[in-house]
Amino acid sequence: QLQLVESGGGLVQPGGSLRLSCAASGSTLNLRGIGWFRQAPGKDREGVSCISASGRSTDYADSVKGRFTISRDNTKNTVYLQMNSLEPEDTAVYYCAARRNLQTLCTRDPTSYDYWGQGTQVTVSS
Repeated sequence: QLQLVESGGGLVQPGGSLRLSCAASGSTLNLRGIGWFRQAPGKDREGVSCISASGRSTDYADSVKGRFTISRDNTKNTVYLQMNSLEPEDTAVYYCAARRNLQTLCTRDPTSYDYWGQGTQVTVSS
């Protein structure tokens, strides 16, 4: 059974950077599309970014374009989210999610994902 574990969250000042990691165990990620999502208190879960199985296709929410970069290292069974120029509005719990095996496309629709990590808190505050 695929399990996902996020890490790299924390407290950062506005304008700072964090890199989130999503490490998988129990199965390989290399034939799955992967997404990063976030949920702030009182708000719906938002699709932040996604990456196709090959890594050649990515997508970003308008709110993070130009600031966040998703990448993957299939040899390490890990997906990353580099977050730069962080803003207080980025404060949320961040989750990574994986699609079923052989579902390789990138999508930011959370209903397309079957496996979720436990989340990591990101707080942007001075």
